[in-house]
Amino acid sequence: MEPEEIQGRRSAEHMTDEEENEKATSERKDDAEESRKAGRPPMSRIPTFQSSVGRKRVTIQNAESSPKIDGSSQPSQKERAGFTEAGRVKMSVSAGRETALPIPSARLNTNPADDLSQTDILEHTPTVLAHEKDQCLDQKSEITKDSDQDDVSLQRPPLRSTCETSGHVVEPVSEFETQNGEAVSEDEHISAHGAVVEDLSSCSSAENEASGQDCEETLREDIKKETSSQPCRTEENLVVENNGKQCFIPKKEDASIISGQDETAKIERPTDSKKCFKETEQQIKPAKSTHIKHTKDKTFTPSKTKGRSCACFWLLPSVLLLLGGFALHIWQYGVPKSVSQLMSQLELHWLESFWMAQETCRSDCRLTLVESVPEGLNFPSGSPHLPSISESWINLLNKANSSVHIAAFYFTLRDSDLGLTEPSSVLGKKVFNQLKQLEPKGVKLKIAVNAPQPYIADTDELVATGAEVRGVDLQSITGGILHTKLWVVDKKHVYLGSANMDWRSLTQVKEVGVALEDCGCLAQDASRIFDVYWDIGAQKNGSLPPFWPGRFSALSSSKYPLAVKFNGVPARVYLSSSPPPLSSYGRSDDLSTILSVIADAERLIYVSVMDYLPMSEFTDPIRFWPLIDSALREAACTRGVEVRLLVSCWNQSPGAMFVFLQSLSVLNKPPLSCNIHIKVFEVPSTREQQRIPFARVNHAKYMVTDRVVYIGTSNWSENYFTQTAGVGLVVNQTGSAVGQGQQTVQTQLREIFQRDWHSEYAQSLSDVHAEHCSGKKLT
Repeated sequence: MEPEEIQGRRSAEHMTDEEENEKATSERKDDAEESRKAGRPPMSRIPTFQSSVGRKRVTIQNAESSPKIDGSSQPSQKERAGFTEAGRVKMSVSAGRETALPIPSARLNTNPADDLSQTDILEHTPTVLAHEKDQCLDQKSEITKDSDQDDVSLQRPPLRSTCETSGHVVEPVSEFETQNGEAVSEDEHISAHGAVVEDLSSCSSAENEASGQDCEETLREDIKKETSSQPCRTEENLVVENNGKQCFIPKKEDASIISGQDETAKIERPTDSKKCFKETEQQIKPAKSTHIKHTKDKTFTPSKTKGRSCACFWLLPSVLLLLGGFALHIWQYGVPKSVSQLMSQLELHWLESFWMAQETCRSDCRLTLVESVPEGLNFPSGSPHLPSISESWINLLNKANSSVHIAAFYFTLRDSDLGLTEPSSVLGKKVFNQLKQLEPKGVKLKIAVNAPQPYIADTDELVATGAEVRGVDLQSITGGILHTKLWVVDKKHVYLGSANMDWRSLTQVKEVGVALEDCGCLAQDASRIFDVYWDIGAQKNGSLPPFWPGRFSALSSSKYPLAVKFNGVPARVYLSSSPPPLSSYGRSDDLSTILSVIADAERLIYVSVMDYLPMSEFTDPIRFWPLIDSALREAACTRGVEVRLLVSCWNQSPGAMFVFLQSLSVLNKPPLSCNIHIKVFEVPSTREQQRIPFARVNHAKYMVTDRVVYIGTSNWSENYFTQTAGVGLVVNQTGSAVGQGQQTVQTQLREIFQRDWHSEYAQSLSDVHAEHCSGKKLT
């Protein structure tokens, strides 16, 4: 560099104070002249110290160690209050350090030509609003570090607060929705936001600190005017981002709403808003006048309260009903002794099908009519005959694999009950030995027998082998007895008929019954009848349940018979029982069944029964009971049906029976000429046979018509149908196609009846039978 230039610079540096004053005065005159021409008040050239007085000082940090400041500084409480009205401000965190909520600050510059006083800032606010968008886009952050002056003045803040910053970021929301749902553009929002920023800058000076409340009110009025055209401004709240968490800081007008808002409020609340807000609140330290309230997570809503109330409303009565039902159940049935018994009591027995094999319901059954013909009773050669009952019993026991259930009036299969040796008891002993071998083979034997039993030696011996025996005392319940003769084997095979579990029924008494093999449908229904007796045998209080559980309900009835095939011939079949108190739901009553069979007959009704008495037999006083008698009279005299009635004559026959029978037989005389005929069947006996009690009698109980077969276990008098337990089987094969070598059940049984009717052992009713058969002399 030339010496002249160096000398000129030194001389300029040592310019006298007078020359500097003159130059400054000249510059002020020029500025005043420019202000006058522009119509603006003259600007003050005195540097403002509002930054050092109001905010102490703006700290400028290096880009490497701290965030670069571009239009941001530490805000005052009043400035933050203004920001609550202004819009949504986002604050990010740099270098893992939490920072206070910033507001766009004045731009720092050491150039004296750009220094402005507070008055200049207020005066230039309209100008800033006019150039908001273009100036914000052109602005860049510039911080001069070469200034040694202690005085720092404020420059107008940038219009757009999103101009690249590395530390504090103040971002307006790019788009808002108005109350009417209209979108406000980002440019319009930036314009309003910039104006509010300059007003806040002027309000943060030391001069306004003295009159902070007045400044705040002034700013609120300005903001209200500025945002009056933008309804969206009243709907927004501050969103402060702190450590990656978003917090909602509602504006003052919405604070009360947010604090009590319900679950339909439009403002989303983060789950950790309470913690996030507290952290931010400690940093920004808002003024008391702001009244900012944060939102709270609701963990208990009105809908949950309602739901819990409803649950309690329904739960309490349900629990009370369950407890009451359980107490009633215990009172009626007692405490269950096993899971199986509990399941049965609670009607859950069907669950056993999941682990217990159930027999399939086969419809192709084998039916065999069986009978016992007493020793010494011989029919003519070529007469029809049936397989013996003893053979059918042994056959069923040989087929047993799992269970044998027997319902019986008494149990005397050996002659030891008489204290003598009777050769004819051999068949009874053979059956008894078969029964003793069931339990060792794994076959469960259950016996429901009438109680009390005068002879219990046979049942006790069976119990010793593992059998289970229950006495059924109906005398204390219905006033009758258990007169049923029923077998159910494996729930597949059935025997039903007149024969008792007595050795005499096999060799000394004339019996008729039916054996059904591989007939699961009917066997399961018969098993339910046995279960009724078995359940009564378990009751010790001498009463019946108010209703029979569903597991005892009938599987067949007169209205809903089972459709099966007997020996290949289609048939409709059902079971009936008596008395009515022991008949479960759907079960046809035995008496009603007999009456319906009589009414169904068109050509013939053949009845073979030990006792026929249209009165009560075991009650005092005796009652007249004409139900069956009237039905037979009507069939013979009104419909012209041929009625044949075969009764028994033995030493236990009631004398009154023959008198009633005579009243029936007299109807066949003119002028009535009713087609009704009566015979008495008497089994012959030797002197030795006469010493056997309760023997030598026709004990059959069946009826056959041209359409239906009925095989039962009850005598035909009142007590057997109203008090005594019995069972009946009805088979209807009318209209069924019969192939070569096949026979219907009614055809077979009708032949047996006609054999007996025309035999030498059947005699027409006469006056002598009442005295002869009863063994009592009539006076």
